[in-house]
Amino acid sequence: GPKPSKKARDLSPKLHAREKKLIDFRGKLYLAPLTTVGNLPFRRVCKVLGADITCGEMALCTNLLQGQASEWALLRRHSSEDVFGVQICGAYPDTIARTTELIERECTVDFIDINMGCPIDIIVNKGSGSSLLMKPMRMKNIIQAACGTMEKPLTVKVRTGYFEGRNRIDSLISNISDWGVSALTIHGRSRQQRYSKLADWDYIYDCARKAPDVLHVLGNGDIFSYTDWNKHLSDCPGLSACMIARGALIKPWIFTEIKEQRHWDIASGERFNILKDFVSFGLEHWGSDAKGVETTRHFLLEWLSYTYRYIPVGLLDVVPQRLNWRPPSYFGRDDLETLMASDSAADWIRISEMLLGKVPEGFTFTPKHKSNAYDRAENG
Repeated sequence: GPKPSKKARDLSPKLHAREKKLIDFRGKLYLAPLTTVGNLPFRRVCKVLGADITCGEMALCTNLLQGQASEWALLRRHSSEDVFGVQICGAYPDTIARTTELIERECTVDFIDINMGCPIDIIVNKGSGSSLLMKPMRMKNIIQAACGTMEKPLTVKVRTGYFEGRNRIDSLISNISDWGVSALTIHGRSRQQRYSKLADWDYIYDCARKAPDVLHVLGNGDIFSYTDWNKHLSDCPGLSACMIARGALIKPWIFTEIKEQRHWDIASGERFNILKDFVSFGLEHWGSDAKGVETTRHFLLEWLSYTYRYIPVGLLDVVPQRLNWRPPSYFGRDDLETLMASDSAADWIRISEMLLGKVPEGFTFTPKHKSNAYDRAENG
């Protein structure tokens, strides 16, 4: 029938939300939106290795509304990304609504995710990301404003709460659904915890049990093997799926492992081929001129600052490796495996030179997440 007027639609956000083409998240392997490292070439690598759902890097509403080309570039989708969403971050209902409207007009996306979990100070101090966890009425207004303008499903990503021990999100679950959200991802840490403690999956399960049937609940935190994935989904049938973040940065073949239900003792040569794929996707995306090569190198090095933490299955006493283990120094079974285990930026640069040629004179590299890589994949 004819589309109801804007006013009529606003009076029935529930009905409007339910009419949307919903995405079935159940059992799907979802690569988390990751700042810096979740770029298009990296997502292509994960698609090849078995990821089902991908999401663009967090984009700031204010920058999108100002028309910043670099911010809009974060929303680009590769044709292999068959279920693709974008993630936005903003503090006010009107900015979010204008942004979702613009994205639906300009981009082909399957869903839009609002980040309500980012712990980074600059984001929190502006009133967005995880600071929204302390403002349920602002959350409600943002969600309803977005749903009022959107045709596609709206999803939201949160943490357990802002302060440790003051878990707030479980009390809002049914409201979040009523306000029009199709899927809610819960990262099992508070803002205060950042990445230092293990994610609290029991709390995620509580939230999933409180959710109405129409709301998909996804869990996020520390998944690093197919056994982790299996355990969460069997522990809690109410959970639709899990989102994989740092686990995919350290070993993107985790998606293959989950699909094939095995711990893959991947050889250094196969790992090198994955890096080679990334580099060719990078040159295709950022260009193959000198500037494109250096951009590709920069993002490769950011990624290598995570991949060195992988410990080969064949060298472990206890399988699987846990995400929070600090890898011991070890000799690999060949020189390449040893090189890939190095925590030194000089060695990451050497690997980049094997793939992209010599670095320019005076080149140095410091990863964005600095030394404390254990506690910080920058992902809300």
